[in-house]
Amino acid sequence: MKIASIVEGDGEVIALPILLRRLAEWRTPEHYQDVSTPIRVRRDRFLNRDDEFQRHLLLAASKCGNDGWILVLLDADDDCPATRSAEILHRAQACVPHRRISVVLANREYEAWFIAAAASLNGHRGFVFDPLDTIEPESRRNAKGWITSHMVDRAYGETTDQPAFTARIDLQLTFDHSRSFRKLCSEWDRHSLGG
Repeated sequence: MKIASIVEGDGEVIALPILLRRLAEWRTPEHYQDVSTPIRVRRDRFLNRDDEFQRHLLLAASKCGNDGWILVLLDADDDCPATRSAEILHRAQACVPHRRISVVLANREYEAWFIAAAASLNGHRGFVFDPLDTIEPESRRNAKGWITSHMVDRAYGETTDQPAFTARIDLQLTFDHSRSFRKLCSEWDRHSLGG
């Protein structure tokens, strides 16, 4: 099955294919998934301009083919991930009713998934985490800033660290501590098996 995705950040363009391939190995190793390079959008224009929304969804539909799957992955920021993703999904299904579509909003940012599995990143790329720290990964605003505050002598770089951390995080830890990541996994399970 071919997966076409829509993302909002330069880091996700590189990181999401890594994550989806890891999900394939972890969740459905017996099924091959063809993960294409994500389509990058400007979130506000994508969500607020119908012509942009439709144009990008039609492009994703052409990339994934008749039997493929479109995954829209955005940051929730301050929105409720469940409510906002349902609204976006409804609009997307109206644009491309002939394709399977999922909308997942990382609560609050993609980087919150790194916080959920922070223990597995300890010592990697200058990231230092005390396992005695208690964290609420999805209630924290500015996840990128939190990660930077735990890095030795440098700031978090979205296009360099996001793919590297994506390749390294413990997926089970992320699943256990992040509701929005569990949503991604449930959509993966449903669609990667052709449902």
